[in-house]
Amino acid sequence: MTTPQYDLSHTLPPHTLTRLAREWLAEDTPNFDPAGLCVGSHEVEAKLLCKTPCSVLAGRPFFTAVFTELSCTVEWAHIEGAQLGPDAVAQTAVVRGPARCVLLGERPALNCLARASGIATRCSQLQSIAREAGWHGHVAGTRKTTPGFRLVEKYAMLVGGVSMHRQDLSGMVMLKDNHIWASGSITQAVRNARSVCGFSSKIEVECGSREEGSEAATAGADIVMLDNFKPQELHAAAQLLKEEFPSVLIEASGGVTPDSLPQYLSPHVDIISLGCITQGCPVVDFSLKVQKPVAFPIIFQSQ
Repeated sequence: MTTPQYDLSHTLPPHTLTRLAREWLAEDTPNFDPAGLCVGSHEVEAKLLCKTPCSVLAGRPFFTAVFTELSCTVEWAHIEGAQLGPDAVAQTAVVRGPARCVLLGERPALNCLARASGIATRCSQLQSIAREAGWHGHVAGTRKTTPGFRLVEKYAMLVGGVSMHRQDLSGMVMLKDNHIWASGSITQAVRNARSVCGFSSKIEVECGSREEGSEAATAGADIVMLDNFKPQELHAAAQLLKEEFPSVLIEASGGVTPDSLPQYLSPHVDIISLGCITQGCPVVDFSLKVQKPVAFPIIFQSQ
């Protein structure tokens, strides 16, 4: 895994990190924290351990934001995007602060880190498959994200080295089968969309055949998505569309998995989007272990 060239945390507004951290903490502890009485507020040190070898670390800003809200500090042993392991257990960070605050933040922070690192790990694996095959297009995510958690998941895609695709409905116009049926035709749907999005937004059209792709491109679509094509059908349709419309981007989507990705790689396909980047993606196993205080032996001196 090649670590990101830039500090991707700079894409996250500080006030957004603070808001999310507060929401996650409020969700997990809406009123009393009875267990906090057991541990009190004496200072402790907890080690963050990664127990899934060869994982990509992602989500540091969210993890840190949770503990910052609780007056704790986090000292990281690895940079964002680093591959952890290959040891079975890798120390990743140290959290210091009042005992009850460390334990208040434990679960929300681990949830973010586990999910983000799992997505980044899968993205890194997909990107490696594409690059090893000599393909130079874009592996991309989708909007099939967890409600309320999209920012974390989209950020993890960046750390893993793939494209986020559109972040939301406002980011780009994507006309799917329901839009087309409701509008009456692909041409009408594109015309309607262009009348409101102007020059500043791209228009993508989901197409079920090469003929639909040709209609979409003729109508002015910037991106033609060939949806649920079998690999050989995809290659043939993409080549014909590129010959007819060289400037139009061709995207393949629908049913692509990490195992089947190599079959969809083609010099005529610019983008391959996969819902499995976020749906059904394994998480990385992290744990936070408070260190036991060192017991010094009592030495009795004779009088």
